[in-house]
Amino acid sequence: MSDIQPGRTQTPLPPPIQEGQPLTALAPMQDVTDLPFMAVIANCGAPDYFVTEYFRVHSQSRLEKHILEAVTENRTGRPVFAQMIGEDIHHLVRSAKDLQEHPIAGVDLNMGCPSPTVYKKQCGGGLLRDPQKVDQVLGALREAVPGLFTVKMRIGFSDTENFETILDLVNKHQVDLLSLHGRTVKEMYRSEVHYDFIKRAAERISCPLLANGDITSAAKARQVLDYTGAAGVMVGRHAIRNPWIFQQIRDDQAGLPISEIPLYQVNRYIKELYEAVSKPHAPEQAQVNKMKKYLNFVGQGVDPEGKFLYEMRRAKSKTQLFDICDRHMPEDGDGTFAPEPYQGVIARPNCES
Repeated sequence: MSDIQPGRTQTPLPPPIQEGQPLTALAPMQDVTDLPFMAVIANCGAPDYFVTEYFRVHSQSRLEKHILEAVTENRTGRPVFAQMIGEDIHHLVRSAKDLQEHPIAGVDLNMGCPSPTVYKKQCGGGLLRDPQKVDQVLGALREAVPGLFTVKMRIGFSDTENFETILDLVNKHQVDLLSLHGRTVKEMYRSEVHYDFIKRAAERISCPLLANGDITSAAKARQVLDYTGAAGVMVGRHAIRNPWIFQQIRDDQAGLPISEIPLYQVNRYIKELYEAVSKPHAPEQAQVNKMKKYLNFVGQGVDPEGKFLYEMRRAKSKTQLFDICDRHMPEDGDGTFAPEPYQGVIARPNCES
């Protein structure tokens, strides 16, 4: 483990909502974790930390205004970390300095995105193939960020050959928080999560670690935390499905019963989300199609046969979509939302970075 650099004062992480409990964070997801989505999630029970969609960094890049809004206009009361993705050290440093002109909790580097269009440019998860480059990038960003500098990564690219080497670089450059998705880049979201690697990382690194990957419920969060010894969990797709998951984790950690969510409350969440993410002048069909990417996940907990998903995917209008929601999740109904996804009810999109 490395010592604190001379002259550098270590910045403490923002405190969690519930003192003494494990940390929770909403995973950054492209085209999902924007300002409206964060606001809706916060209404259901905010995580301790938010992380923005990634700012794309290259020679011509400037901070994207719509992503920056998630920082500058955020009213959730929770800290927001600003994530970057790129491989050009000069421009990563430039963007990190630009970000620090805004009220961010810290600068986060994406070293895990599994999109081929990203990793073929040596960005995101592609960096994991080159520990020497990781060393240079982490060193330059650590020097450029006097406050909190965090990293989100996977356990390797196509294998885990560089895993411990990169963890040692996380220590060397005094990263303040590591979020680790327990799959390789090539595994995407298909394989089982390798929680044993998250456990190994928690034992090896000197900073707090967030366990990421298939945190499906409060019960699963407890299981993963107990096994890995991680400081907390980062939840992505399953927070789209169940936006109450962060409050449920807090209740479970406090020894309280995990509240059941009535299906009619899920219906209200869907309608609130529709209004929140709608663009003023976008065609209705485009708005409906945008909602389907969220509902692909929500539908995993509505009914075990996937009937809601089947009908929802065929909706053509807002009225039709809301009618489907009302039939499957009526206001006077007594059905409850499944705490875990129903087996065999599959969501199609892959949007977690």
